[in-house]
Amino acid sequence: MTLRLYDTATATVRDFVPVHPGKVGIYHCGLTVQGAPHVGHIYKEVVFDVLRRWFERSGYQVTVIANVTDIDDKILAKSAERDVEWWAHAYEFERELHWAYDVLGCRPPTYEPRATGHIPEMLEMIDQLIEAGHAYVAPDGSGDVYFDVKSWPAYGALSHQKIADMEAAEDADPRGKRDPRDFALWKGYTEGTPRTASWPTPWGRGRPGWHLECSAMAGKYLGEEFDIHGGGLDLRFPHHENELAQSTAVGQKFARTWMHNALVTTAGEKMSKSMGNSAVVRNVVERVRPIELRYYLVQSHYRSVVEFSFEALDEAAKSFQRVDGFVARATEVTGGVAPASELPAEFVAAMDDDLGTPAAVAVLHNTVRDGNKLVADGDSPALREALAAVRGMLGVLGLDPLAEPWASRAAAGDELTEVVDGLVKALLEQRQAARARKDYAASDAIRDRLKALGVVVEDTPQGSRWTLAAPTTIEGN
Repeated sequence: MTLRLYDTATATVRDFVPVHPGKVGIYHCGLTVQGAPHVGHIYKEVVFDVLRRWFERSGYQVTVIANVTDIDDKILAKSAERDVEWWAHAYEFERELHWAYDVLGCRPPTYEPRATGHIPEMLEMIDQLIEAGHAYVAPDGSGDVYFDVKSWPAYGALSHQKIADMEAAEDADPRGKRDPRDFALWKGYTEGTPRTASWPTPWGRGRPGWHLECSAMAGKYLGEEFDIHGGGLDLRFPHHENELAQSTAVGQKFARTWMHNALVTTAGEKMSKSMGNSAVVRNVVERVRPIELRYYLVQSHYRSVVEFSFEALDEAAKSFQRVDGFVARATEVTGGVAPASELPAEFVAAMDDDLGTPAAVAVLHNTVRDGNKLVADGDSPALREALAAVRGMLGVLGLDPLAEPWASRAAAGDELTEVVDGLVKALLEQRQAARARKDYAASDAIRDRLKALGVVVEDTPQGSRWTLAAPTTIEGN
């Protein structure tokens, strides 16, 4: 089956045909680093990390460009509130973004350009748009430059809207606009903003508009035509619509496929800091393991809304622990096997069908269920095959606990783990001795004491083994 992906521009699921055979170029819009990333932000990173892994598993050479917007109205406002330099504020939260990438097992992009590092490319694009009659300098001397939406008949094609039905663009003061729907390519310097947040141009000092930044960076690193442009559904309009307009207006073909992941909501509303309902990644991974948070996000289809709640997160954590437990038990019995090079046909079909992770996760759980039936009988070719298949599927989803980065993180706690393991095993030996002499009250007391400490004891034909229990209750921020 050929990989098929939903294209927002055509509103259809289409066969993926790369611009260059055997290669894939992906641009997905990175964060405006105004604050710490929440689960809604990081969802996009996880979606495109899985997409990248699937392309690589399918034999493609993948280039991923994900920008950092490090100059923006919100960054200037929030840095002023904190009384810190805007660039220091942006860098602080850029590092927080990288931490969130890493903690959830997302591979870093091939390259991560910053907006402030690409001013020359943006100015060149503005010059081309002005010369072609698609942009104009505001006549009021403000230094603003706007894209003339009425000059581009295809404007609205991505979001399937007509210009007459659109509301005014709110990304800049309308003082010098010909039409309220025209959007800012360049924002003239205004008193009260840091002079360091402006650059010299023929029309006066200023800084770039948000939409222009991504067009310049995508074109520089992926060329005039590339395979996939992605981001959250909230970026479809106006951000991606404006990118498409300005890039094609200078003669680029731009992206062949537009992919948009659905939003993470809380109480039915988009997760955002301004609403006060955000779940910051750093706080959430104090309540569940990062790999469990990743599983929670992966199990939903990328085009389906994720209604975030700590109760749902807790259930997902328990579900993943069943998978994790099988991997641990089967590895213990078999001595370990490498991930399978050939994955179950149902899993492959699900992933090729518009990155169908819910169906893929169902195949994973079915394989775990069948594998669990084999563990009690000891090492066997069938158990090894099941373990290899499970590890192969988990690798695609970025969830294999025996692979990086999860394996290194587990190893980092080896010294403490060894001590705890020794103490628990000593108690389990006492429990086993109590059971041997039929002192079941003492045996149950040891088990209950361990359970109260969050240690779950499982009796297997190979002996007793223990795991840490998931939190019984998780409360929000």
